[in-house]
Amino acid sequence: MTTVDTPVTARSVHAASRPRRKKRTAGPPLTGWRLLLVRSWLPVLLLVIWATASAGSTSLYFPSMATILQTLQQDWLGPGFVEHLVPSVLKFLAGFLLAGVLGIGLGLVIGMFPLLRAATEPVIQFLRSLPPPVLLPIGLLVFGIGPSMNIAIIVVGAIWPTLLNTIDGVRSLDPQLGEMSRSYKLTPGQRVRFVILPNAGPQIFAGLRTTLQMSIILIVVSEMVASTNGIGYYVLNSQQTFAVAETWAGTLILGLLGYLANVLFTRLERYVLRWQSGLRASTGSAS
Repeated sequence: MTTVDTPVTARSVHAASRPRRKKRTAGPPLTGWRLLLVRSWLPVLLLVIWATASAGSTSLYFPSMATILQTLQQDWLGPGFVEHLVPSVLKFLAGFLLAGVLGIGLGLVIGMFPLLRAATEPVIQFLRSLPPPVLLPIGLLVFGIGPSMNIAIIVVGAIWPTLLNTIDGVRSLDPQLGEMSRSYKLTPGQRVRFVILPNAGPQIFAGLRTTLQMSIILIVVSEMVASTNGIGYYVLNSQQTFAVAETWAGTLILGLLGYLANVLFTRLERYVLRWQSGLRASTGSAS
């Protein structure tokens, strides 16, 4: 039997038969300090405008940026780092990872068996239609107030994009690849690893990206309702006590957390799907 070393995809099967396209003459991709400059000029400009417009502000609702940054430094680089930031990050990571693993695992099983897919579709469509905040009262009854409730809300509310995209990615496998994997007598494990997952990879990561964004939203919402610490608890408590600078500081921390999570996820996606970039380059279809 031929040794399988690289992912087998529909594109790779037909790539050799395609006529080579003329390579585009676009300039080299931005890297290093040039990419940093292109990406950072707008955020820096907005911060400068915000700092200039709010300088000397005496408004209760729009404190100066200097006041907000001072509050952020005192609260989030001090006791708030351990009391609120670390618990939120840990709960967010646990919920996102559980939602991702369960979504991919269940999606593979459901997508590979048409009868199981038909049987579970009504239940999946019903559950995914429920707005995640509706699950908060049920989560409170089942898990009470604490990290387990926050993580459970993330898993139940954010698993659906990954699950549905995985099912769709597995279902859309090219029939020729299925026949080829059977002719090579691949084991079920080899078929999943070298044929199904590489073909469904782009759709799986698209679902994971949506799950990531939903996880950030749900950790904040669940902490506002059922938690004694965390960023969501800090923001809501600050708002209810008219601590406006603290509210703004907590909001900035949430934005930074979401940005960093998206950057790390994008790097992971590029690493895992690096074969796709190489394939596009070899077939001249790179954008």
